[in-house]
Amino acid sequence: MAHMSKLWLIIYFFFFYILLNETHNVNAWISIHSKISTQSLKAWSLQTSTSHRLPRMYLHPSSITQNRIPTTTRTSSSISFAKKTLTLSSTSTSTSSPPPYPVRVAVIGGGNFGLALATVVARKNIATTLLVRSEDIAQQLNIEHRHPRYMSDILLPKNIVATSSPALALSDATYIIHAVPVQYSREFLNQISQYVPSNVPVLSASKGIETTSLGFMADILKECLGSDRSYAFLSGPSFAREICQGVVTAVVIASEDMMLADDLADLMSSDNFRVFTTKDVIGVEIGGAVKNVIALAAGMCEGLGLGTNAMSGLVTRGCAEMRRLGFVLGAKPSTIAGLSGVGDTFGTCFGPLSRNRRFGYRLGKGESIKDILASTTEVAEGVETSKALVRMIKAKCKGYRLDLKYPILFGVANILEGTQTPSEGLKGLMNMPMRMESFDERGWY
Repeated sequence: MAHMSKLWLIIYFFFFYILLNETHNVNAWISIHSKISTQSLKAWSLQTSTSHRLPRMYLHPSSITQNRIPTTTRTSSSISFAKKTLTLSSTSTSTSSPPPYPVRVAVIGGGNFGLALATVVARKNIATTLLVRSEDIAQQLNIEHRHPRYMSDILLPKNIVATSSPALALSDATYIIHAVPVQYSREFLNQISQYVPSNVPVLSASKGIETTSLGFMADILKECLGSDRSYAFLSGPSFAREICQGVVTAVVIASEDMMLADDLADLMSSDNFRVFTTKDVIGVEIGGAVKNVIALAAGMCEGLGLGTNAMSGLVTRGCAEMRRLGFVLGAKPSTIAGLSGVGDTFGTCFGPLSRNRRFGYRLGKGESIKDILASTTEVAEGVETSKALVRMIKAKCKGYRLDLKYPILFGVANILEGTQTPSEGLKGLMNMPMRMESFDERGWY
């Protein structure tokens, strides 16, 4: 018995020694993380054993080659490891401060929103590369720090480096932000896929449904770049011009990988750009697609001169159709009621900067679709999304008279296809049979 007691005592002290040793290493890591320079951190990362190196979920070969230290999930008092979170008593870092380790962000797409998100990241003093189609535009951006066509009156941060070379833009990226319109995304991604490093996560800011495949961006990205990397999706009421002007903005990032969502939220958040997170990817994608179609209807309503009462009623009923579709496709009602659903819908339907609302307004005034498209270089995603959305509803939603369950979505598609005018579409809505305001009470989906 005495022998067994001594054995248990030895085992006890052995585990106690391990615990103290691990605590010492973690505390040492915190001290080093908060005090030493980036260069010292690089050298330290190579000398320290793998078990105590700064954790990294999204590491690719180029990061290893350049001795780059990847990002943690949070720069505050919580350090996330692969399967558990160790809470430590350290001082939180302000979200407006740049991370203390090298991070490079590549933004794909030089349109309004690509410029806006590049601005958000660059203002955090993070190395930002913008991939554009033309080398002439890239040179102008690098010299004058303005885009010649999009928001040309806005001066962009000087640490944004533009290029037309996918190899230069993507080879050493820690994160990639995709801001190419949905209808052009598949072709573009297939062209650059060979330059995208493996395991580098991608954040998509594109909203809509592809007309050929009826897929969301989550489907397109996985088919073009593979399913062996993590993806995230940004949405919410966020006009590009206001973002560049530093106006307070709130968005949401959805990802099945919450460590990635948290990383991106920390990376992009500042005093005037707030980023929330969710796991409901399909809910965020539905909101981002349907709100553009509702905005077209709201613009037509205004173009017809129907007043605020009519527009408010139409937008509200449109949100009900968004919620109904979300129910069928598996979205959470709270997501539809949040920033990416109702929030983005309000901004797009009532905001003066909305391309889709402006397109619908011109339709309501009597202009033809052909003339409107010929007079602008900006893409109103709702035009193509509307047609794809109706096809998706017919394919995935079961039931009798789907046009009665989604009258606004079907009506906008009919107008865009030329089978009826905006005034005829409104007349059809006003002649709808009267029912309960919400289908929820009867479970009619």
